Amino acid sequence: MEKGSFISTDASLNHKTFRPKKSAQSGSKGAQLKKHIDATLGSGNLREAVRLPPGEDLHEWLAVNTVDFFNQVNILYGTLTEFCTPSSCPTMSAGPKYEYRWADGVSIKKPIEVSAPKYVDYLMGWIETQLDDESIFPQNLGAPFPSNFQDVVKTIFKRLFRVYAHIYHSHFQKIISLKEEAHMNTCFKHFVLFTWEFRLIDKAELAPLYELVESILQR
Repeated sequence: MEKGSFISTDASLNHKTFRPKKSAQSGSKGAQLKKHIDATLGSGNLREAVRLPPGEDLHEWLAVNTVDFFNQVNILYGTLTEFCTPSSCPTMSAGPKYEYRWADGVSIKKPIEVSAPKYVDYLMGWIETQLDDESIFPQNLGAPFPSNFQDVVKTIFKRLFRVYAHIYHSHFQKIISLKEEAHMNTCFKHFVLFTWEFRLIDKAELAPLYELVESILQR
């Protein structure tokens, strides 16, 4: 898998204004599941934490975790915005072999090359748009999820992986100097175990970090 074009979607936000964390509405099913996630994560057993709780709806579980992982990646990348700039990262890459281009299929139909911070800006804005769309991520208990819900979730996780891939390849030394590597590695392990449990990312997409992913799955 050499350099290629990958589809994403539109929105432009300035990373200098830090995005507020998204959360499930209090009293909603998502809020109850969020408490379950926090409790199981507190046990330190990430493999157990990612599993669908007995009797729970798969779509509800995917939805609340999607918000959580969006927040995690958003915060991690937010610590690097002064170091990940258009001059330092003129393309959204993950090492010399992998480059991600931007298109949304609507206003930008042909994939374009953008800087890493621009790509992440577009991406985070697009994810927020999906999360705020109640026809995709319903807030009311019992409201139906759309038939393509899992496809949307897979696209979100595939693109969030690209942010991890860029950080590991381009900014990991800075993460170490900020003493954030243990936190980042734990977040990525949680991300990998969740996406593997529910088969959310194709194996080919994991190639830029495949050795790291393999080491996590084999532990």
